[in-house]
Amino acid sequence: MPLVREAGVYEGEACTVCEQGVLERFRVVKGQEYLRCPNCEATLMAQPGWLTPEEERAVYALHNNDPGAPGYRAFLEKLALPLLDRIYPGAFGLDFGCGPGPALAKILREAGMDVALYDPFFYPAPAALSHPYDFITCSEVVEHLHYPAKVFGQLDGLLKPGGWLGLMTCFQTNDERFDNWHYRRDPTHVVFYREATLAFIAKKRGWTMFVPRKDVAIFHKPL
Repeated sequence: MPLVREAGVYEGEACTVCEQGVLERFRVVKGQEYLRCPNCEATLMAQPGWLTPEEERAVYALHNNDPGAPGYRAFLEKLALPLLDRIYPGAFGLDFGCGPGPALAKILREAGMDVALYDPFFYPAPAALSHPYDFITCSEVVEHLHYPAKVFGQLDGLLKPGGWLGLMTCFQTNDERFDNWHYRRDPTHVVFYREATLAFIAKKRGWTMFVPRKDVAIFHKPL
C-alpha cells in the first residue's frame, strides 16, 4: 500500500508524469531511491530525496546563465533555432522557468519575438500565467518538476490552438549508465524522460511531437 502523506512520490503510487502507471522500484543509488513508471517509462526520484525550495534556489543561483557566453548561447540555440523555424515573426511567447538569466528569451527577442518571463524563484510573475501564448519554451526545466502532469496541463492551457511548445532536457537512454550519469547527479533533477515518455505526454494532450535534434522536443497543439 502507498505511504499516507499530503504530498510526495513513492513506490506503489500513480506516476506523476502520466498519472496512469503505478510506480515500481527502479534502483537505489547512494541511498537515494529512484522509481520507474512501466506505462510511460519515466524515472522519478522518490520524494524523501527532494530538496527544500530554499536548497533548490541556492543551487540554481550557482548556474552560469550569461546570455553573452558563446558556449551557452550555442547550447540554447539547439532549442531556439528549430522553434524559430516554426513560429512567425512577432509571435508572443513565454519562457517558462527562465532562471536568473533569461538568455533564451534574449535570443528569441533578437529574432523578433515578444517574450514574457516566468520562473517561480527568479521571475514569480502570476500575470505571466494569466493569458494565452503563441509559443512556450521550457529549457532545462521539466527535469525539476515534482508534479509534471499538472505542469504540462497548465502549459497546455496557456498555449493557443496551433501553438508550439519547445522543450529541452537530457533524454534518458541507458539504464546501465544511470548511476554515474551527470544529469542524475544534479540534486535538483527529480524526473528523467525517455523520448517515449515525451511521446506519451504528447499523445495524452493531443499534441504532435517532433525531435529535431538530441535532447530537444517540439510539440504542436492542434487548431
